Amino acid sequence: MKDNSLPTASRVRLQNSLWGLFIGDALAMPAHWYYRVENIREIFDGGIRNYSAPPHPHLESFMVGMAYHPDVEAAKRLGRPFDILHEHARFYHTSYSALAIRSTEREKAHGNAVPGLADRYHYHYGLEAGENTLAAQLVRVLMRSVIRSGRYEPSTFIQDFIAHMTTPGKNRDPYCEIYIRRWFENYSTGLPSYYCAELQRNVWSIGSHGGVIRPLIISMIATSSYQGLGLAIEHQNLTHRSENVTSALGVLVPLLHDLLVGDDPNKTVSDYARHVYPPQVTGKQLFQSYRDHQGPGNIPRRTMWDFHTHLADEPYELDRLITEKSGSEVVNNLFATACYPEHGLPLLLYFLRSHNARVESTLLANANSGGDNVHRGMILGLLVGAANMEIPVHLKQGLTAFDELQIEIDSFCDIALSGKAI
Repeated sequence: MKDNSLPTASRVRLQNSLWGLFIGDALAMPAHWYYRVENIREIFDGGIRNYSAPPHPHLESFMVGMAYHPDVEAAKRLGRPFDILHEHARFYHTSYSALAIRSTEREKAHGNAVPGLADRYHYHYGLEAGENTLAAQLVRVLMRSVIRSGRYEPSTFIQDFIAHMTTPGKNRDPYCEIYIRRWFENYSTGLPSYYCAELQRNVWSIGSHGGVIRPLIISMIATSSYQGLGLAIEHQNLTHRSENVTSALGVLVPLLHDLLVGDDPNKTVSDYARHVYPPQVTGKQLFQSYRDHQGPGNIPRRTMWDFHTHLADEPYELDRLITEKSGSEVVNNLFATACYPEHGLPLLLYFLRSHNARVESTLLANANSGGDNVHRGMILGLLVGAANMEIPVHLKQGLTAFDELQIEIDSFCDIALSGKAI
């Protein structure tokens, strides 16, 4: 049944969707990239129940030694800024600074090289309990660009994106996703900003949850999911040229729009799940391949492409899955908790449906499943927020940027509901 009786209902759901994104991010942040759920239970005294600061050391962290290699000479000649890491550069192999920490071991869950335990820094080292990650901060960059322009202008977002990443002190979060690093590597060479997004066919992890988040935000300024999907894909291609991201948006945009108008969440989620075709390779098989190759970076390119694009012959029967399998059989075994939407989309729909779209329990289930729970949690937060007329007050007020977010969310909703945002 649709809830169209009051004009304010649309506004409340839109606001709650945005609050859900920031809550889902901050709840998941301390357990981001833990693949072993038993580590999450041990470190967080049985599991995450509220906002927490990221612990040190991060037992499974392989952030140290990630690469960022802009063409420094070309960037200087062109007058283009290239330093996006600033005080966090010590964690990265770069073309303009020295890596301060070396990797000497291999982590058993994912097979990647890691430093000794004392130097195994959390991806979000230094953030506070309730503080949002860089990915959520870039959502705020997008929202502020819309607020300032009074409408969505892709060129305004790109300018603000560049300024945010290259201005010292703007970003407190050490973790910089590979799509951002590759974008600025391409930008440093002189490519036009509209063509700096990397291809999934070149870098498999461009097909990640990170590419889904902001396009979903932009889709909400449209009055229909038909138009919203077009806007979403336009925005996606500014930073992610990915077949898998576009496929996920094809399901998530209309699903989000139906939840925003008050459609029954359980029925709606189950119906849209049948538009999803899960990957042929299970999460258990994917992680075993990572270990066999001593990290995903060593898997042959064609094999990795097949892992992420070969899908099941039958659509996703979500209700049957909930009836037949336990949570432990689904999380990491059937669907990997890594960053890929072909696994993450069916997994987040599972969390949403199995918790009857209750805000707190749904987002905590995601947080405690680890992996790429942060970016998956932002998408899930948008959906579960849209499905509810109320968000627990303590979850909103527990965010460190609560006051600023309240102003930005209200202002963004004013424009989104004005009919003049496009």
